[in-house]
Amino acid sequence: MKAKLIVFPIRGRNWCFSRSIDHTLSASSSSNASSQSPSSLKQLWKSINTGDKPINAKAELFTDYVANKMNNGWVGLEKAPDGSFKKKIHGLGLWLLSRVKPSEIFLKSISKEVTGVEVIYPSSLNAQLVRRRLRHIAMRGTIIHRKFFYGSISLIPVSSAFSVLPLPNVPFFWILYRSYSHWRALQGSEKLFQLVSDSGKSSNTCTDKKETEHDDPKDESLSSHEPNWVLSPSQELEKLVRREDGKDGLSRHTIEEICKIYDLNTKDVIKYEKSIF
Repeated sequence: MKAKLIVFPIRGRNWCFSRSIDHTLSASSSSNASSQSPSSLKQLWKSINTGDKPINAKAELFTDYVANKMNNGWVGLEKAPDGSFKKKIHGLGLWLLSRVKPSEIFLKSISKEVTGVEVIYPSSLNAQLVRRRLRHIAMRGTIIHRKFFYGSISLIPVSSAFSVLPLPNVPFFWILYRSYSHWRALQGSEKLFQLVSDSGKSSNTCTDKKETEHDDPKDESLSSHEPNWVLSPSQELEKLVRREDGKDGLSRHTIEEICKIYDLNTKDVIKYEKSIF
């Protein structure tokens, strides 16, 4: 599966890194994940101990089980009647989620199923600079999210002590979610770094046509393999970004227009206005 990544400067040195939403794939993947994920601790234990699974596969089963339980609980809070205690907890959760950095959301979107990326960026930007910044955010993500993952895991036993109170253990579930989120961001960081590394096959759509004009037809089978990453400069994105030169970053109208054209999450993109990575 190939992911489409959109990269553009949003304010000064602040760049936006976002993945274009594929509604068909997200719907099918979520349904497949929910159907394959164990629904009970008994099924989880049986799935982990069936066959000779590596540690990574067992960890994936556990994280999928936890994610499924958290999603079901979140849906229950969202459907609670207005003014109820559960609805207030849902509002608190939305506020906490709004403080999650956009780079973490971006890295989480690079799932293990992604086998290649197409990077769309304004045509005036240097292709090597775009790729270098993608490598930097991936490398930085592996360091940061590994550290915060272990830190969140260490706080789970402490937060579980609040379960003795006659109230929902919000700290426990939040720390559990943050552990899962950092785990997914760590996996996405490693996957993105692998895809855009020097060892991966690459392509640039600006030069592909010129190169293939002189290629021998016998070599078509060799060039038919899709590259791991493709750099695609966009004149359309360039016009949208550069039409506001001299202003303090892109206006909300331009950001919303870019998000609509490239199918991005507007709320996540706006967060990049105050976040470098």
